Amino acid sequence: MIPRYSRSEMTNIWSPASKFRIWFEIEAHACDALADLGVIPKEAAATIWEKGNAAEFDVDRIDEIERETKHDVIAFLTHLAEIVGPDARFVHQGMTSSDVLDTCFNVQLVKASDLLLEDLDKLLEALKKRAHEHKDTVTIGRSHGIHAEPTTFGVKLAQAYAEFERCKKRMELAREEVATCAISGAIGTFANIDPRVEEHVAEKLGLAAEPVSTQVVPRDRHAMYFATLGVIASSIERLATEIRHLQRTEVLEAEEYFAPGQKGSSAMPHKRNPVLTENLTGLARMVRSYAMPAMENVALWHERDISHSSVERMIGPDATVTLDFALVRLTNVIDKLLVYPENMDKNLNKFRGLVHSQRVLLALTQAGVSREDSYRLVQRNAMKVWEDDKDFLTELLADKDVTAALSEEELREKFDLGYHTKHVDTIFKRVFGS
Repeated sequence: MIPRYSRSEMTNIWSPASKFRIWFEIEAHACDALADLGVIPKEAAATIWEKGNAAEFDVDRIDEIERETKHDVIAFLTHLAEIVGPDARFVHQGMTSSDVLDTCFNVQLVKASDLLLEDLDKLLEALKKRAHEHKDTVTIGRSHGIHAEPTTFGVKLAQAYAEFERCKKRMELAREEVATCAISGAIGTFANIDPRVEEHVAEKLGLAAEPVSTQVVPRDRHAMYFATLGVIASSIERLATEIRHLQRTEVLEAEEYFAPGQKGSSAMPHKRNPVLTENLTGLARMVRSYAMPAMENVALWHERDISHSSVERMIGPDATVTLDFALVRLTNVIDKLLVYPENMDKNLNKFRGLVHSQRVLLALTQAGVSREDSYRLVQRNAMKVWEDDKDFLTELLADKDVTAALSEEELREKFDLGYHTKHVDTIFKRVFGS
């Protein structure tokens, strides 16, 4: 986790103090269940809760013990025994380290998911607001980076809204996928701990009991989770890339907010660079990169090994922290995005009506001209606009082959911008509802 790209709300989830507090709650809830089953004294379970809740776990002390034991869970349990006293002998009855580690990891991923879902809600709100603001702001649509046909800037943002709505649904499914608890003991057979303990701990932590844990929670769940984060990151990059292109000097249809006192270049004082969306492109690459090791974690030796452990200590915090930061940054970009309708109009008309070529093509076919001949007639006039800076409508009106099929009035009607935006309301209704 790099502080530059981190928010405290998310980093706190992954702090050692937070982790050890979750470990304690897992152990204490298990003690409650064991006490209810008569395995340990109820007084001992109460003492464990009382003394554990009153204590601040000493991270440095736990690290000190681990340097000797070379085992993080044993180090924690040793420190807990220092706090609880003799009743600590009832902690971890029939459990194994993975019960604590895997359940804690899933609790942390669930907490991270809740923050990410909040981030997505705020981004969706910003996109919806700006989409409606520019619902009728006509701009040129591009394919291959080349002028295609008119659309509206609101439709561009509505597309992003629909995409991030899908991202939210995927995030909800990913949250559900990892929200499981494993308290099944060595090899996951419950030989030394009653399955009802797992059910109790799962309920208290807001998780579901893992059907078959084999001592570890199956990592296909986590592979799906981190793959989902990668898809969301890709959607972030798609929108960020669109903004970067629109901010290019020769386009300048939209631009990141440039704050008073902000500097764009150490060498060139005139620069206003799309640094936020460029940053988002880089962060998206990092989040996607965490999906691959998560997938490689799925294949473990037999019932368990710990080849996944070192991976998850890194990708768990890094992927969620980075995506959280990126979503919040993108929301701020959209909230403050500067939009230039005048430049959109200027760019739209830069090539003097070429964007209406398809309407003329279709009109010629409907007038009885073959599609091949229609395409040839329209293209030969379009090339004059590209190559000689001519006006498209003027060239069409001067082309006797074209006017033999279409009247001047019919041709002029094909240059109506409103034709291209007549279904914007339909698109908005599909995306945002009535």
